Amino acid sequence: MASTHSTTLPAAGSVPQLRRLLRFLAPYRWRVAGALIALVIAAGCVLALGQGLRFVIDSGFGSGNPAMLNAALAGVIAIAMVLSVATFTRFYLMMSVGERVIADLRRTVFAHTLTLSPGFFDATRTGDIVSRLTNDSDQLRQVIGFGLSMFLRNGLMMIGALVLLFTTSPKLAALIVLGVPATLIPILLVGRRVRRLSRANQDRVAEVSSHVDEAMHEIRTVQAYGHESRTRDAFDAATEAAYDAGVDRIRVKAWLIASVMLIAFCAVGVILWIGGHDVLEGRLTAGELSAFVFYAGIVASGAGTLSEVWGEIQRAAGATERLMELLDTKPELVAAAPRIELPAHVRGAIRFEDVNFAYPTRPDAAALAALSFEVHPGERLALVGPSGAGKTTIFALLLRFYDAQSGRILIDGADTRHCDPLALRRLIALVSQDPVIFATSVTENVRFGRPGATQDEVRAACVAAHAMEFIERLPQGFDTDLGERGVRLSGGQRQRLSIARALLADRPFLLLDEATSSLDAESERQVAAALEQLASGRTTLVIAHRLATVRNADRIIVLDRGRLHSTGTHDELLRADGLYAHLARLQFMHEDTPA
Repeated sequence: MASTHSTTLPAAGSVPQLRRLLRFLAPYRWRVAGALIALVIAAGCVLALGQGLRFVIDSGFGSGNPAMLNAALAGVIAIAMVLSVATFTRFYLMMSVGERVIADLRRTVFAHTLTLSPGFFDATRTGDIVSRLTNDSDQLRQVIGFGLSMFLRNGLMMIGALVLLFTTSPKLAALIVLGVPATLIPILLVGRRVRRLSRANQDRVAEVSSHVDEAMHEIRTVQAYGHESRTRDAFDAATEAAYDAGVDRIRVKAWLIASVMLIAFCAVGVILWIGGHDVLEGRLTAGELSAFVFYAGIVASGAGTLSEVWGEIQRAAGATERLMELLDTKPELVAAAPRIELPAHVRGAIRFEDVNFAYPTRPDAAALAALSFEVHPGERLALVGPSGAGKTTIFALLLRFYDAQSGRILIDGADTRHCDPLALRRLIALVSQDPVIFATSVTENVRFGRPGATQDEVRAACVAAHAMEFIERLPQGFDTDLGERGVRLSGGQRQRLSIARALLADRPFLLLDEATSSLDAESERQVAAALEQLASGRTTLVIAHRLATVRNADRIIVLDRGRLHSTGTHDELLRADGLYAHLARLQFMHEDTPA
């Protein structure tokens, strides 16, 4: 998917795209059938009211019997009550189905998006994905819940009205407009509540958008810790809350519409009864034109409604196309045949064999070129080199965010191409230069590394990460909400929580991406102590420019433009006076560097 995708809704789309929504509607087909039956009944009631006009005029007036008018009034009110019930049923069923279908669609698209590789997100703007999951799906909700039923209802009524136009009398029907002010009463009484519920519904939808935005921004951390299912569950909960708020709004709105229609058509009956008495008393002349006007109004209003709904259906078709593009995008990273199952406990060996790699967005620029090296179980290896040398790329390939174009990457002798990405990532803990903190409590942030961990285990990880000194000062301690992206913590505090997360995950491989490069001296001291605890007994790869970190490494690999330049210990590489010594002179001049 190109990065030029617009976040705005398309003005029009191919209507056949809407057919792809049938699989989401299928589970609720009986509710849709009930709504369609209610729709036919409601349309029939409206058309029957026109025939009621004929009865009032032809029989009531013609007979000169006031009792006949009373019977006609009772019949009109009975029809209006049936219409009100049918309308409530149709509106509630269709709108609740619309809410349910969109909730299911959002969940399906979001869960699928979590499985896509970082290469997809490199080429796609996060805002565009959020727009598809919120704005586009909301457009579909309006059409599925309201637009389609209105289209069918008005189309059916127009056909019936056209058939009956020539057999009705419109004159008394013109008095119906006098009942319009009465319909304002429930609108004024219930309108404020409808607006309040609509606002609550929008707030819940905004929370859904927030979950999407955060998960998409931090997709690498979500996938690195194998947290897709937990993230999906949190999103499902927010989606269900939005669904419940939407149904509450629909229930009140359905009652409002049904009340308005009941009052309006009862007013029609009263107006006809009054007009009938006027005819009997000679102040009006009878005629079948009243029903004609009634049906003509149905045709005119139906035509306007159909044209409006048709435009919304066009927009919904475009929105469907955008959502289906996401569902049609296939995950690029799958386990190649024959599939290899990684053991629960691995030795911790890593081997790169002639690996060549270029990022999908920059296919002509090699990030790694014929790179080969080996990491022994339990070894601490430092990756050093100028910017763009390929250090972070090595981490991305180990986490299988991408696959190399050629060569092999082996974990304990197993080719990672044949391993399930999720199983592979469960072996690796990542501490990045810019630690990711989620908008939740301290406990949940640390537990991200192992969702089933107990509170005692979370506390132990925080103690080992030297994080307790600031956690205990937080307003609610471990229950303190840290705000979006951890805005309530300093850089060093965020970094120590990230280390606690990796400690709690307790995985055999540890990737440290310049974890202390942006910290002050005191924070660096505390984080370095935590990292020492974290790296113990694990195969550790460190991207670092700080001399202390490099000195503590068992071995150093120097990279330059994606190639292996040299390897050795700190002292060996300094004595060689090559690229490493040059970098040391540039970056470590303030340190006590051996001559």
